[in-house]
Amino acid sequence: MFLIFGNPVSHSKSPIMHNYFFKKNNINKCYGRYKLENGEKIIEIFKKLNLKGANVTVPHKELAYKLCDEVRGIAKEIGAVNTLIKKNNKVIGYNTDAPGFLEAIKEFDYKNVLIIGAGGTAKAISLVLPEAHILNRSENRLKYFKLKNKNTYTWETFNKFDFDLIINTTSAGLNDDNLPVPKEILEKLFKNAKYAVDVIYGKETPFLKLAQKYNLETKTGLDMLVYQGVLAMELFLGKKLDKKETAKTYFEILR
Repeated sequence: MFLIFGNPVSHSKSPIMHNYFFKKNNINKCYGRYKLENGEKIIEIFKKLNLKGANVTVPHKELAYKLCDEVRGIAKEIGAVNTLIKKNNKVIGYNTDAPGFLEAIKEFDYKNVLIIGAGGTAKAISLVLPEAHILNRSENRLKYFKLKNKNTYTWETFNKFDFDLIINTTSAGLNDDNLPVPKEILEKLFKNAKYAVDVIYGKETPFLKLAQKYNLETKTGLDMLVYQGVLAMELFLGKKLDKKETAKTYFEILR
């Protein structure tokens, strides 16, 4: 069995896409959801449920990184895990968010990038977009990015507005009508930008609605979800898949 850990998790489309893939390919496996309130117990529960693999969403990616038995690949640098695999009685952590995001924005023509937020997803994306600047509400969560010599700002210190691509990695707008930063900051950014991406999917967030008012090309997190899901499925099954065909299968059920 496979599942996704998160809080909230009821909105997750991962079970829909992965179960559709299993059914279409005659694979006798299933994928569910688990609302995990205490992230400290993620590995304990993974083992207790005898899972073969799992995905991890907000707010548990960084705790999963700290608690799994071994971390592999790009997740080591990111410090956040979104996929857990059981191998030889060990729980191994991976991150498929970063390569999944790059695939999702491959047709955009951009030079200057601003990432809003400083959590696990922001870390992942900043690794594959190394020149990106980071904007976060508080100073303390920017430490990781400063150590990587990134350009960082808080709301109070922010004074640069010439970015082509604005990416929201926060949960603002997921269960509320909040913007990820004050409206006056976003409006100045959107006047100069070409693209806005929100990693939230399944709804049009206030962030994207405002971007559209300024005629920006927008994307939800659906493409990122699909492409990171393809990479996660390869890990779940322990084999390479035809990525294009697998993505096509996911889009069939999600669009």
